[in-house]
Amino acid sequence: MSGIGSIMEAGVPSARSRALAVLRVRSRALAVVLLPAALAVVLVAARTTGRLAGEVWGTVTLVVCAVAALVLLVGGVFAAVVLRASPAVTPTVPLSEAAAPDLYRLVRDLADRMDVPPPSAIALTPDCDSWLEDRAHAAHRRGGIAGGPQSAPGAAPVLVIGSPFLWWMRVAELRAVLAPVVAGTGPSAHPDIADARAFVRGLDAAVDVGSRRGLGWIAAPARLLLRLCRTDAAEMERGVAAAASDRAQGVDYGLRIVAQEQVGLAYAGWDRLLTRVALPAWRMGRWPAHLDAGVVSALTELSRRDRLAEGFTSRLGERPACDLLEQPGVIDEATSLLAARLFHGGPAEAGPDWSPVEWAAYPEEVVDRKWRTEAARLHTALDALAGPAGLAGPTGAAGSSGAAGSASPEGAGTVAPAAPAAPATAAGPVSATGPVSAAGAAAGSPAPSGPSGAAGPVTIEAADAAPPAVDGFAGPTLERVLGCLTGASGEGALGEALAGRLSADLAREERAVGAAGAAGGAGKARGADAVPLFPLQPPRSGRDLLADHVTAMVCCAAVDSAGAAPGMDWLDGPVLLVDGDRRADLPPRVLCLVEDGDPEPLREWLSALGVRTEKPVRLV
Repeated sequence: MSGIGSIMEAGVPSARSRALAVLRVRSRALAVVLLPAALAVVLVAARTTGRLAGEVWGTVTLVVCAVAALVLLVGGVFAAVVLRASPAVTPTVPLSEAAAPDLYRLVRDLADRMDVPPPSAIALTPDCDSWLEDRAHAAHRRGGIAGGPQSAPGAAPVLVIGSPFLWWMRVAELRAVLAPVVAGTGPSAHPDIADARAFVRGLDAAVDVGSRRGLGWIAAPARLLLRLCRTDAAEMERGVAAAASDRAQGVDYGLRIVAQEQVGLAYAGWDRLLTRVALPAWRMGRWPAHLDAGVVSALTELSRRDRLAEGFTSRLGERPACDLLEQPGVIDEATSLLAARLFHGGPAEAGPDWSPVEWAAYPEEVVDRKWRTEAARLHTALDALAGPAGLAGPTGAAGSSGAAGSASPEGAGTVAPAAPAAPATAAGPVSATGPVSAAGAAAGSPAPSGPSGAAGPVTIEAADAAPPAVDGFAGPTLERVLGCLTGASGEGALGEALAGRLSADLAREERAVGAAGAAGGAGKARGADAVPLFPLQPPRSGRDLLADHVTAMVCCAAVDSAGAAPGMDWLDGPVLLVDGDRRADLPPRVLCLVEDGDPEPLREWLSALGVRTEKPVRLV
């Protein structure tokens, strides 16, 4: 078969010799299962011919026959599980030939030039990588996981291409990058290598089957066999990769060196786009509908900022690889939805609580909503900590010796010590009695002391009608946040309690969203594999959450009272725009308040911008 002979060029030991070593593990396991049966046959034959006389040998023969039958039964069940278990399949977006005829033509031309079988199909993945994946297993056909030519017995592997490559790379660059991948279909067609791969994948699937009730014993022998053939299987794959690389040497080798630089650049831009831009939208129940198109803008911005990337944007005048698709916008939307599922755990289909968002609407529908949601959560936490059983208010009359609300995620059994009293607002001393009007609150008039009536996100109307908080600040104002966090740094202070409260509230909201999604059928979208398969970020600390929420509150105040606007940066995500320019000097001032309890740098920044800290902000 074409392409098979090249595997002998991979060095010593070759991929084929390693594949044979893997198959020898399988043969030895089979021999162990058949050994008791062989011994039983010998004993029965000896008893039949009269060579072994006596009652003792009769008992021994009976015991050996029983053990042999049991071992054969267990071995047969194990072999059936290994043969029938469905190996894992990477979630991808299938790409039919009708949807990308030019791309199929390019791949077939590559296969013809390297004298290897062409891939049976092409699929896209929202990642910066490309590989071959075998989907011809019988279990895939039975389960409906794969269909068409790719699932036929003995079919060539499926070519999986990273979707960011199609949008960022030029056609010639994509061709050069795919050459060594397509060349891998040659060694993959070798019978010994195909059998060894099928055996290893069957063992891996059997380990997963072992987690089911009644089949737990399957996992132990499967793991043992995997350990025995792990080294040879890894060396076999290295040999296959070396053979494929060697065969692709004659196809656009010089251009491949340049194209590899684009692979690294695409990975950097894709990672920033997902973690800084897409993740905030996913957390808000929205998913950007054109991530692949966005990566072009992100990488163009990266090229503009980084002098090492200068000259890369000149490539944009050449034909992009996405022109090989008939409907790039539809494919982009499908891969963007899959990216949200893989990296965030979202549903597999759009719905009322999981809708797409266009890049033009991102600032208003994601950034502004994110800031106001976080600001509302911050004030809800302040209300909880300023209640009668919480921290002391500025008058010291309520809860002066009480403990703060729970700062642990579980929300029970953990209390924080009382914090120092928050200072009065700049408008004047705090009054102990007397109602305050909404107009007076907007003008910065002091608020009376009393129990807080807020139990959730606060709106302007609710702030006007609800009783003022016990901490002495009226409504959801930035002045309230500044006053509460001034001098509130250190272990056990109000900042620490507030950070813990935010962590607990956020964890509670995430659990509620997950439970609602499972009850509404979203759990079915997760499939057999638990998603997200590749979480983008580790859990944030309480201090990080507090800084994010204070930043959101500052941005809301700037938008409502200073004419600022929400914006989006392709590499940094949500940003604050003042007169159309990004203000990147806010985070250090917020950290100074959160970590050191010093509000002066932030107050100076707010004063220069014209932000009215005493004005209630609009929350969700």
